[in-house]
Amino acid sequence: MKVPFVDLKAQYQSIRNEILPQLEAVCENTSFVLGPFVKKFEEDFARFVGVKHALGVSNGTAADQLAIQSLIRPGDEVITTPNTFFATTEAITAAGGKIVFADIEADSYNIDPEKVAAAITPRTKMIVPIHLYGQPADMDPILEIARKHRLYVVEDSAQAHGAQYKGRTAGSMGDAAAFSFYPGKNLGAYGEAGAVTTNSEAVAEFVGLYRDHGSRIKYEHEIEGHNMRMEGFQGAVLAVKLKHLPAWTDGRRRAAAVYNELFRDVPGVITPKEMPYSRHVYHLYVIRVKDREGLSAYLNEMGIGNGYHYKYPLHLQKAYAHMGFREGDFPVTEKVMKEIISLPMFPELQDEQIEYVVNAVNKFVSK
Repeated sequence: MKVPFVDLKAQYQSIRNEILPQLEAVCENTSFVLGPFVKKFEEDFARFVGVKHALGVSNGTAADQLAIQSLIRPGDEVITTPNTFFATTEAITAAGGKIVFADIEADSYNIDPEKVAAAITPRTKMIVPIHLYGQPADMDPILEIARKHRLYVVEDSAQAHGAQYKGRTAGSMGDAAAFSFYPGKNLGAYGEAGAVTTNSEAVAEFVGLYRDHGSRIKYEHEIEGHNMRMEGFQGAVLAVKLKHLPAWTDGRRRAAAVYNELFRDVPGVITPKEMPYSRHVYHLYVIRVKDREGLSAYLNEMGIGNGYHYKYPLHLQKAYAHMGFREGDFPVTEKVMKEIISLPMFPELQDEQIEYVVNAVNKFVSK
């Protein structure tokens, strides 16, 4: 048996008859950049998240940058976690911020509020919690810290479409949030796309201007912005797919429950822990084992897709060598990131595929 890491073709086949007419409509209307198809998705997505504004942009990294840049000034310190994709910190730097890291919690793999509080200086202006793998960070203490120190909060919700924290939807709790719609995400475009969500009129105005060369009226530019606009095709695709997201989320949660049950008696495997405040949407199903490189090689031999999310902590990456971090500076992150490996996860994943994956993992770790 072969089990892919993700199966985008299966998803496409299930909605093909809805998608293709919308793509044709974009062509018939020649609405290729922003326009009515993007606007419809923005309105639908804002309603889904529970905010006043959603603004479609070119990709998730742009969404991160614009959400952050709308609220800070050059040189402001921004606290985030070294356990995230590189795009988060790229965006902080591109927005003019100075990266400050705080370690993670051992159970949730998300940023530790206590470590956030300890990292605050007079130059701190923002916290960027990551809702990693589809599980929201512990937002109430983070928001309380932000209120106490008058800091902004931008949620990196790139992996958390539809995730909930105590009944509140990811992307609705901070001053702004950034979403990625990269094709493999829970809500994925057919190419690159992203969005900023917010209840702030000022943030929405800045993002709307900046993404389109600082212009509301063609050839009239109020600020120096950039070209970070969402394409019409992506707005059309996402509007169709958003209607299916709740059912797809149920499929992911069902697959995670099957994994968890089958792994119950497998020694040496730490499965994901859904925190009591969270409704996890399982963008990724990530386990921990002692020999993840060996397991990865074995799974590849068995035809099972797998990956590292992520292989190296950001503070030890060459790109940040100038910051002077050393191994041991963020011990929880470092320990976790040496052990994590992502297993196949997508809504259409079948029980027999999950059983095959778990049996392969069991065979390897029981050697």
